[in-house]
Amino acid sequence: MQIKPYGDTLNDGAVQLSFTLPVKCSGKAAEAARLYVLKLGFRTCQIVEAAPLSDEFTFFVAYAKTDAALDYGKVEYTEAVGETMTMDEVNEFIRKTIKRKVVVVGACTGTDAHTVGIDAIMNMKGYNHHFGLERYPLIDAHNLGAQVPNEKFIEFARKAKADALLVSQVVTQKDVHVHNLTNLIELLEAEKLRDKFIVIAGGPRMSNKLAVELGYDAGFGFGAYADHVATFIAKKLEEKLKR
Repeated sequence: MQIKPYGDTLNDGAVQLSFTLPVKCSGKAAEAARLYVLKLGFRTCQIVEAAPLSDEFTFFVAYAKTDAALDYGKVEYTEAVGETMTMDEVNEFIRKTIKRKVVVVGACTGTDAHTVGIDAIMNMKGYNHHFGLERYPLIDAHNLGAQVPNEKFIEFARKAKADALLVSQVVTQKDVHVHNLTNLIELLEAEKLRDKFIVIAGGPRMSNKLAVELGYDAGFGFGAYADHVATFIAKKLEEKLKR
């Protein structure tokens, strides 16, 4: 099935773009922005917003249309989890299958100071009516917070006898999240601990595909809640027990 972006009419190819150019805000700057969008291959473009960020930088919002289409049937992607269990279902699954508490250690590692992601998954109150892992009776959840060195993270996980490690990365500038996530896997492999833990990466720019490519068991991005993560951990532990 061929698909195109949708604006006012199905398959009209309409998209919205936002970007910044290093020029002073003016009519000339807006025209430059319009021409730049056309150079990207769009067939039409309207600049609908131009706002000065400083004397020499301008932020633009553009509406444009493209003729490019995509065969959706050829898109390859595997979700981290299929059908998601509720909190009660996860606890019942753990009680019957794992038959003990599951230990989960989470943190925002490296220099990243943002705890919003790891807190949404782990804190008892959770996020958007989805309780965090701390509220699950059969999950022993440890949230180490932010700016945790990967070495300290692994050390705590070993002492806690963790089943799963959750790593949140919010800052993605210059791919700093990729470098830090790669470093964690390298450290685990160097200490021959990679197979000991279920290792999960999360963040607003994370996908299951990227996480697996980096050596993780799964990745969760926007729209993921604690029940998605808990479901994956429970099912993955069941797989490990069957080996």
